[in-house]
Amino acid sequence: MITFFRAPSSSTLYIVESHQAIGREHLESLTWLFSGATALDSQSLPGFFIGTRRELITPWSTNAVEIVRNMRIPDITRIEAFEEVSSADAPYDPMLQHLYQGLDQSVFTHQQVAEPIRQVRDIRAYSQSEGLALSDEEIEYLEQLSQRLGRPLTDSELFGFSQVNSEHCRHKIFGGTFVIDGEEREASLFSMIKDTSAANPNHLVSAYRDNVAFIDGPRDLEQFAPASADRPDFFERKAVDSVLSLKAETHNFPTTVEPFNGAATGTGGEIRDRMAGGRASIPLAGTAVYMTSYPRLEDNRPWEEALPARPWLYQTPQQILTKASNGASDFGNKFGQPLICGSVLTLEHQTEGQVYGYDKAIMLAGGVGYARRSDAQKGTPKPHEKVVLLGGDNYRIGMGGGAVSSVNTGQYAGAIELNAVQRANPEMQKRVENVIRALAEAEDNPIVSIHDHGAGGHLNCLSELVETTGGHFDLSTFPIGDETLSSREIIGNESQERMGLLVGEESLERIARIAERERAPMYVVGETTEDMHLTFEEAGGDKPIDLDLSDMFGSAPKTYMHDRTVERHYPALSYDSTQVEHYLDRVLQLEGVACKDWLTNKVDRSVTGRVARQQCQGAIQLPLSDCGVMAVDFRGKAGIATSIGHAPAAALVDPVAGSQLAIAEALTNIVFAPLTYGLEGVSLSANWMWPCPQ
Repeated sequence: MITFFRAPSSSTLYIVESHQAIGREHLESLTWLFSGATALDSQSLPGFFIGTRRELITPWSTNAVEIVRNMRIPDITRIEAFEEVSSADAPYDPMLQHLYQGLDQSVFTHQQVAEPIRQVRDIRAYSQSEGLALSDEEIEYLEQLSQRLGRPLTDSELFGFSQVNSEHCRHKIFGGTFVIDGEEREASLFSMIKDTSAANPNHLVSAYRDNVAFIDGPRDLEQFAPASADRPDFFERKAVDSVLSLKAETHNFPTTVEPFNGAATGTGGEIRDRMAGGRASIPLAGTAVYMTSYPRLEDNRPWEEALPARPWLYQTPQQILTKASNGASDFGNKFGQPLICGSVLTLEHQTEGQVYGYDKAIMLAGGVGYARRSDAQKGTPKPHEKVVLLGGDNYRIGMGGGAVSSVNTGQYAGAIELNAVQRANPEMQKRVENVIRALAEAEDNPIVSIHDHGAGGHLNCLSELVETTGGHFDLSTFPIGDETLSSREIIGNESQERMGLLVGEESLERIARIAERERAPMYVVGETTEDMHLTFEEAGGDKPIDLDLSDMFGSAPKTYMHDRTVERHYPALSYDSTQVEHYLDRVLQLEGVACKDWLTNKVDRSVTGRVARQQCQGAIQLPLSDCGVMAVDFRGKAGIATSIGHAPAAALVDPVAGSQLAIAEALTNIVFAPLTYGLEGVSLSANWMWPCPQ
């Protein structure tokens, strides 16, 4: 049943979905909750309204429903806020919203039912129709696997394989073999990167084998935490030996398609990576980088006229810069993480028939944190340990993000790409982090291993927890926010605020007490086995996934990249020395050089009480800092500094020089931080992004 609430002379409409009519007492409570909006007698309303798409339950709704349940109001399943507009011409975001002409009792109804397990006989056709981005070699491998098993593979098995073996998750290009000018190269990109750390490990503790990298931290970090986390208790100070965490990753595809949620979940995902380091670690502060083509904010900007504006597939560069920075800032603000360092760049270039631009935007989220040294390495899983899921419900959101983000944006139908964008719920993720932090601060941390839910959803996260033992998962124990989800959608959706933990059975009761106190949903969804087999089983006994781990991970074909050397030649710069002031005026208008208050003023730069150097400085907080600095505790003088460097324009002319300039910029930005170990204590996290040729 749908009940409409609205305050007099207000354009905001609250739409409440419930199993049955709401009683008078509860109507009065809801009126109080909605700041005076009262229930309308009408079963339907005329006019034009803008609200969430009927199939997309917003994080606001999830939190609102929880508030209502805490008020002891039963039977309410969904609450959404709509805005009434004057006409069908009102602007709205089609990625997230819908323009409704009239509202009635079917406003949230969609004609979808849970699909049964599907046996797939034409793998190639299924890959294309579902946007799985399987290569010819992978399709051939899967067809041979099906023959060997003597049965068709299921939709869940194919979908899962495509996610966990996508470029996004497995870095097949960086770990693959390059054949350049007909010559096979000995080393992969990944091995060359790792060789740097192998030759100069310095103070590196862990890298390339976990969600985050660790370097040596203060050996006397003063931890200030409650003596007990499952009940009210006194805070106590305790000296711990620590490691510092560093993470940076891109969220380019989701940010290009839907900038606000794309950047928000990029920030949230990077935070979860720092939560999932070792046997649990604690995030401190974040960084962000945005790169787009020219935004064309106004006329009389001749450098933006060298190339015509493209028919942008989803969002314009101006929309991306505004919405993406809003999304990243919103997540950090609601989660409680300061954004202390960042960068923005806009660039387009054309020469000798070659056109360059960030039409597919770059959104790089990074951050720093710390952990106990004793928790810096994951434990060794044993048979019959329990898999715990912390976080919110499953929705039809973020389906196939790993695969779709591994191909050119726009390659698949809009619906497939839109469904691959995740939904951000920073409040829920904060509750989950509170539980993990409580365990990480304990002397007897019970976590054996921990992973976050990102690309690939449950399958990627949970399979990594059991990859050395095998595991059995009971789908009937998974939280369901949408009863129309198929098993494939339950297993693969990327609802973003969840974490997977592997713990001993004896720890479950303690973790449950902490989770209840933090209001973080907790579910025991499976356990490790000792047969190296991966099984997801429905309540009736059917198994949407029933494969050996080696079939899912170990035998995927190796990627070969064939390329040839192309030499680009750029004309020398030409300029008039009498026009320097004119050139300077133009340079100062570039987004990468101009005032950044549209970025810095909307984000919390000081939350936690441990920010030593944030984005701005000086009496009026106008100049930007070269680096961000966090104290690791409240009374000590030890901390962690972070900085950013990039030089893509120079790298077009000379890739080696561009790389050197990027590193030099990062180092000169951090050089005035008092480095305990000098340059040997500096760790570099570099990100390479494969260009989108279209």
